[in-house]
Amino acid sequence: MELTGKLVVVTGGGNGIGKALCEAFATAGAATVIVADLDGAAAEAVAAAVGGEGHGLDVRQEAALAALVEEVETRYGRIDLFCSNAGIIAGDGEPWYATSAPNATWQAMWDIHVMAHVYAARACLPGMIARGEGYFLNTASAAGLLNQVGDAAYSTTKHAAVGFAEALAITHGDDGIKVSCLCPQAVATQMIASVEGGGTAGVDGVISPAQVAASVIDGLAEERFLILPHPQVESYRQRKAQDYDRWLGGMRKLRRRFGNPTI
Repeated sequence: MELTGKLVVVTGGGNGIGKALCEAFATAGAATVIVADLDGAAAEAVAAAVGGEGHGLDVRQEAALAALVEEVETRYGRIDLFCSNAGIIAGDGEPWYATSAPNATWQAMWDIHVMAHVYAARACLPGMIARGEGYFLNTASAAGLLNQVGDAAYSTTKHAAVGFAEALAITHGDDGIKVSCLCPQAVATQMIASVEGGGTAGVDGVISPAQVAASVIDGLAEERFLILPHPQVESYRQRKAQDYDRWLGGMRKLRRRFGNPTI
């Protein structure tokens, strides 16, 4: 994808990876960057810095997300790239069972990591299909390809996020729709600020949001489905596919090494 002159929307754009994406897209020549975030003031601050527009948005609310898409399409005629990037993290919590997180945490993870992607696609697809082109960048996680020790809800919903991105690519590739799925390990954001060394996700190092954004720019240019800022993830993914039981044993070993409280 050539970003010059493109209209880009980024959710979760007020900080962390989303903020870095907005900055990178503006530098790459995007015509307009629409910055959406639950923290409207943060979205407006980032937008001011990149010459874009800031909007307060709760991605769990389909009507609000659809209204934003309609407003942008009405004013600009199109959305070239929609980056569904908002995310949260929580941890299993005591007694550190895979079922320990309360239902409210599971529901929030589902709404933000999966349904927000569905809502964005549902709102954008009609216009994109009518034009015969459009691009989705869905932020998942290496946890969606592997797993995140100590956070079953995060791991499960990130797997679902990858599955939905695959479905988008399979169902709408012939409509001219491109899809990339961003799957980093530990990134130096507010989400892991309290985790020394990035926890189990930081075994290959904690990278900066700017490094993630640089990987995204390269991945979009090549129109790759999987964008892996930590290249080791591909070898882990292959090992998992080759010998699932051995991989599970290795993950249990990793859990014993780090202990339960990873968040």
